[in-house]
Amino acid sequence: MWTEEAGATAEAQESGIRNKSSSSSQIPVVGVVTEDDEAQDVFKPMDLNRVIKLLEETDKDGLEEKQLKFVKKLVQCYQNGLPLRDLAQIFKILNLCSGKIKNQPRFIESAYDIIKLCGLPFLKKKVSDEITYAEDTANSIALLGDLMKIPSSELRIQICKCIVDFYHAEPPKKHIPGYQQASSSYKIQMAEVGGLAKTMVQSMTLLENQLVEKLWVLKVLQHLSTSEVNCTIMMKAQAASGICTHLNDPDPSGQLLFRSSEILWNLLEKSSKEEVIQQLSNLECLLALKEVFKNLFMRGFSHYDRQLRNDILVITTIIAQNPEAPMIECGFTKDLILFATFNEVKSQNLLVKGLKLSNSYEDFELKKLLFNVIVILCKDLPTVQLLIDGKVILALFTYVKKPEKQKIIDWSAAQHEELQLHAIATLSSVAPLLIEEYMSCQGNARVLAFLEWCESEDPFFSHGNSFHGTGGRGNKFAQMRYSLRLLRAVVYLEDETVNKDLCEKGTIQQMIGIFKNIISKPNEKEEAIVLEIQSDILLILSGLCENHIQRKEIFGTEGVDIVLHVMKTDPRKLQSGLGYNVLLFSTLDSIWCCILGCYPSEDYFLEKEGIFLLLDLLALNQKKFCNLILGIMVEFCDNPKTAAHVNAWQGKKDQTAASLLIKLWRKEEKELGVKRDKNGKIIDFENLPGLSAEDFVTLCIIHRYLDFKIQATHKQRELANKSWEDFLARTSNAKTLKVPSGGVVTVESTPARLVGGPLVDTDIALKKLPIRGGALQRVKAVKIVDAPKKSIPT
Repeated sequence: MWTEEAGATAEAQESGIRNKSSSSSQIPVVGVVTEDDEAQDVFKPMDLNRVIKLLEETDKDGLEEKQLKFVKKLVQCYQNGLPLRDLAQIFKILNLCSGKIKNQPRFIESAYDIIKLCGLPFLKKKVSDEITYAEDTANSIALLGDLMKIPSSELRIQICKCIVDFYHAEPPKKHIPGYQQASSSYKIQMAEVGGLAKTMVQSMTLLENQLVEKLWVLKVLQHLSTSEVNCTIMMKAQAASGICTHLNDPDPSGQLLFRSSEILWNLLEKSSKEEVIQQLSNLECLLALKEVFKNLFMRGFSHYDRQLRNDILVITTIIAQNPEAPMIECGFTKDLILFATFNEVKSQNLLVKGLKLSNSYEDFELKKLLFNVIVILCKDLPTVQLLIDGKVILALFTYVKKPEKQKIIDWSAAQHEELQLHAIATLSSVAPLLIEEYMSCQGNARVLAFLEWCESEDPFFSHGNSFHGTGGRGNKFAQMRYSLRLLRAVVYLEDETVNKDLCEKGTIQQMIGIFKNIISKPNEKEEAIVLEIQSDILLILSGLCENHIQRKEIFGTEGVDIVLHVMKTDPRKLQSGLGYNVLLFSTLDSIWCCILGCYPSEDYFLEKEGIFLLLDLLALNQKKFCNLILGIMVEFCDNPKTAAHVNAWQGKKDQTAASLLIKLWRKEEKELGVKRDKNGKIIDFENLPGLSAEDFVTLCIIHRYLDFKIQATHKQRELANKSWEDFLARTSNAKTLKVPSGGVVTVESTPARLVGGPLVDTDIALKKLPIRGGALQRVKAVKIVDAPKKSIPT
C-alpha cells in the first residue's frame, strides 16, 4: 500500500557487520555535499534512520520544508546507484513520502525522485549481498506496483519507466569505491519473487480512460511476460481476459493492440495454456478479437497491420480449440469461413466486397492460417451447417487439380503448391463431415482424376519446401500422399453410396495400379513417404472390399500379388522405424478384408505360398502381429487346401507349424504368469479373491467344461448313429417292416440329401447327414395321413 499507515518494508540495518534484524548506523555511501562543504569537497555520511524519524513527525512548524529538504539530500546522495543494504530504508522513506501526497501534494516530487533512483543500478559491497538482501529487495520492488494506486499520471509513468529500465541495465555513471553493480538480471529476478506482475495487472483497472498510462503499463507487462514465473502470476491475476476485453479501446498510436497481442501470446506460450484459453473463452473477449481481426482484415494494408492480423488469428485459432468457446454465438465462426473462402467462392457479403489478397508473405500466411482454423472449427458439430452455407468443400476443391495459372491471385508456383497441399489436408478433415456436399461436388471423380495426374509422367517440378510438402521435392509424392489420405478418410465412413461410386469409377483397379507402379520404381530417398502411400492404398482397398465378394473378385490375383510382395519384405526392416510395421499391419488387414471369403483369391494365395509367408511372420515372434496372423490362419483353415500347406511349412532348424504354435502357447502362459506343479498341471485357477461358495461351485463346472463338451459330442454321435440305424431299419429291414404300427403311413421316396443319391455308399451318406442336437433333421416328406392310399397289410 502507498498510504502512510501501511508502513514500510522491514527496516534495513547499517553497521560494520550487518544482519537483517539489527538496527542500522551511519553508512557513508556517497557524501552529501552541503552549501558549506561544497567548496571544501568534503563528503559526510547520510543518516537514513534520522530521515525516517523526521518524516514520521507531524504538527511542527516548518516541518514540511525540512522533510522535503532531507529527501532532496537523500536523492543527491544516491544519484549514482542504490546499495542493496540501504534499499529497505530508502523504500520506507518512499512509502512515507507517498503517504503524504494526498494532503501534501508537494511530496509527489519527492516520491518521483526516489522512484527515479530505482532505475539506477543496484550496488553490492559483498558478493553475498544479492542473497543476504534478497527479501528486502523483493519487497521493495513489489512496493512499486502498490504505488500505482496514487492518482498521479506523472508518478505512474515514472514507475513504469523505472521497471522497464530493469530490462535495459546500464553501468553506474560513476564508479563508487568499494562497490560493484549487482548482476544485470538481479532486479528482474527480485521482481518475480516480489510478485510485481500481479500488482501491475491489477493497476490496469485504475486506468480505464487514461491512454498514456495504460500504454506504459502494457509496456511493463510486455517486458514482465517474457518470464514464465511472471506469466503464471499474471494469468492467475486474470491478465488475459482483462487485456483482451480492451483490445478495441481507442488508440491512435496502435501500441495498445501491438503490446496486448504480444502479452497474450506470451501468456499462452509461457503459462498454463488451458487456463489462459479458459479466460479468453467468453463472449466479451471473442467479440473484441472478432472486431480487431475484422478491422485489420478489411482495412489493414501496412506490413505491420498484416502481421498483427495474423497474430490475432493465431490466438483465435488456439481459443477455438476449446469446444466451450462461443465462436458461433459471437458470429466469429461465420466471418472466418467467409474470409477463408471469398477468393474461391463468389460472395456478395459487404465484408469482402472489393477485397483482394496479394501474394505477399503475410497474405500467404493468412490463407494457410484460415485453412487451419477451418480444421479446428469443424470439430464443433454445430459448425457443419455454416461450412455448408459457406461452400467450403467447393472452395477447397478448386485446388485439387493439376497446377495452372491462378486467375484471382497470382501465387508463385511454390505458394500455390503449398496451398494445394494444405487444401487437400483440410478436405481430409472436412469432407467426412460434409459427405453430401463432397458427393455433390463430384468429390470422388476429382480426387481420382488428380491421382491420375500424380501418377502421370506430366512434367512437374515440386518445391517440397513446406510442412505438407515434406518428401515431395521434385516429385508428386506429397500430392499423392494427401490425396490418398483424403480418399481413406472418405472410404472409412463406410457410406455405401460413396464406396459404391468409387468402385464403379474403377478405384480398386486404380489403387492396385498405383501400388504396382510404385513397386516398379523404388525410391529409397523418400522411403518413409512411399511406405505411407502404400499403407494408405491397402487400407483404402480393405475399406472398399470388406464384406463384398464381387469387389474381392475385382481385387483378384493382381491384388494378391501386391500383398505377397509386401509379405516378402526383409524382416529386419520392421525395426527401421520408417513405417514397415504400419505397412505390414495394413497388409494383414487387406488379407482379411480383400482375400478371405473369395475362394479363387484364397486358392491363388495358397498356390503362391501365402501360408508359408504368414507362418514366417508368425515365427518372428512379434506379439503385435501374432493375434492378427492367428486370426487369419483360423479363417484360412476353412479352406480344405490350407491344412496341407500348414503341415508342409518348415521354419528355422526344421521347426514345424505345430511346434511353433505350442511355443507361442507357452510364451503366452509365461506372460500371463500361469503356474504349474511338478507334473505340469495348472495350479492357480482357484487362487482368485472374493469368491463365494456358489462361485466355487461354478468354478468347478468351468473346470469340467471341456469334459462336458467331449460327453456332448459323444452323445451327439451316438444319437446320430442310432437315428441312422433306425432309419435303415425302417426302410430296408424286413423284420422291422413287419412290426405292427399304430397307424397307416404313406412313404414317399427317400430324399437324395439323406442318402446321397442312387446306389450311394452308406458311409458317404452318413457323412452328409445334417445333425442338429445329435439327431437327424425332421423330414417333411414323411407324414401321417388320415386315410391310406395303399395300405400295408399287418
